[in-house]
Formats: sequence, structure tokens, C-alpha cells
Amino acid sequence: MPHEPDPQPDPQPELRAPSQRVSPRARTMWTVETLLEGLVSAALVVVVVALVDAVEVTWWGVALLGAAVAAYALVVPRWRWAVHRWEVTDTAVYTQVGWWSLEQRVAPLSRIQTVDHVVGPVERAFGLATVTVTTASAAGALRVSGLERDRARRLVDELTLRAEAADGDAT
Repeated sequence: MPHEPDPQPDPQPELRAPSQRVSPRARTMWTVETLLEGLVSAALVVVVVALVDAVEVTWWGVALLGAAVAAYALVVPRWRWAVHRWEVTDTAVYTQVGWWSLEQRVAPLSRIQTVDHVVGPVERAFGLATVTVTTASAAGALRVSGLERDRARRLVDELTLRAEAADGDAT
């Protein structure tokens, strides 16, 4: 009796660089977020140093912190925008994020459990939003931040419909 080969499992999506960029306004939003975080940090330095009565150190500390925050705010948001990408295909959601290290992830549509639309206070000011795609992966949810708010809403609707129609058990 001839031996039949084992059936091949369904091919999984390949990990690859996604094609879509986030909104160019995300650069400005990330810069503002960095500057706000820097202001809070500087205020904390001033308060702590004032509490220990070392005023002459306060100005040096604030100046150094300000220079570090300014450098970070000039470089990192532009770098993040160049790296952050996303894409939805017929079979999967792809994301690429990072600034220090690059993270590329793929979530098959059949594994999607929830799709969320989040708008934080700074995102709201810039008309942007974040879409979070949750699967059963131990690596956690996929996030696409810095999307135009209307595009994010359409993406949530699209992914929800595609996930419902995809074969699979979302586990």
C-alpha cells in the first residue's frame, strides 16, 4: 500500500516589513509627549533639590536634564516615525515599531481576539489614535499608534469584520 504524505499545515504569514506609515503628525505628537515628560522630570528635580537645600546643584541638574530631553526630543520622534509601520493583508496584521531596537510582529487574522481604539489626551490634541490588536500571544498585543483618528476607526471596523470572517479559533 503506497504511503501518502502527511497533509501540509496551512501556511503561516511571513514576517516582513509592513508597507504603511503612521501619520506624519505622530512625529510632532511624540516630540510634545517627550517635552512634557521632560518638564515633569525637571520639576521633580527642582523639588527634590530644593528639599535637600542644594539650590546651586538645581540649575546644573535642570540644565543637564533639559539638554538631554531636547536631544531626545529632536532625534527619537523622527527615528520612531521612520521605523513605525503597519499593514493589513488578507491573512494577517503586520507591525514594526521601535527606536532603540526593532520589533516586527505578525498576527494572523484568525488569531485576533479583540481590536481596540484608544485616544489619549495628547493624541486627541493631534487628531490621532492608537489601534490595539489583542491575540493569545504571550508577547502581548500589537499596537499601531499615531494613526489619523478616522483611519484608526476604519481600521478597527475592518479588522473586526475580517477577524469574524477568518477561519480559526482565535486562541
